[in-house]
Amino acid sequence: MTAPAEAPIGAVIFDVDGTLLTTGGAGAVAWDKAFQEVFGKSVDIARVTESGMTDHDVAFAALRTVLDREPTREDIDELTPIYIRELPEAVANSDGYRIEPGIVATLERLAGEGIPLGMTTGNIEPAAKIKLERGDLNRFFAFGGYGSDSANRTELTLHAVKRGIVSCATGSYPGGKPRVLSKNDFIAVGDTPRDVSAAHEAGIRIVSVATGLFDLETLRQAGPEWALPTVESGFPV
Repeated sequence: MTAPAEAPIGAVIFDVDGTLLTTGGAGAVAWDKAFQEVFGKSVDIARVTESGMTDHDVAFAALRTVLDREPTREDIDELTPIYIRELPEAVANSDGYRIEPGIVATLERLAGEGIPLGMTTGNIEPAAKIKLERGDLNRFFAFGGYGSDSANRTELTLHAVKRGIVSCATGSYPGGKPRVLSKNDFIAVGDTPRDVSAAHEAGIRIVSVATGLFDLETLRQAGPEWALPTVESGFPV
């Protein structure tokens, strides 16, 4: 059972794309180059996928548009290293890259207050860290759950929580002291209805922020504990 909204908050796990930052299409550029190299075909990821999908599901959805058969794990294993190879340059060259409003100030404040911070993202781990590197955001995060842990957002969210509990117990987070936390102490922050479903299925509360592709009313209908225009507007901790 998810803790009530008014329960104490001990740790925060953030989604990446649309929540912490926007790459301005850098991921799509890197995927397209991978598809061209492996299959000789171009793919517009934005047209064949939906916001909030894991990298695994993004690749599968795109593969279905270029193959005359059902994609396999081997197809993804062939594409992924090329995607990761191309992503740093795509991120560095993206004119549309931006940190979402209020994110840096919020992370600095939370870290300064000793709140453990993690990630819960459909990005595979190296992709998440590449995207955060340009904005100097990796310094805030000691743990996470990633698309490389699971193609299921609920499961990767649970990975983030479990790693966060271990990180807190050992004090291995920026400015941290050992502390005992349970799942009920965690909240997530995300920008899609998929993030809300994953958080609640994992048994944690969530802040929805309308900095991605979904407006505030659509996010409210998904049922988060908090729905905000940005993290600057009444963040609960």
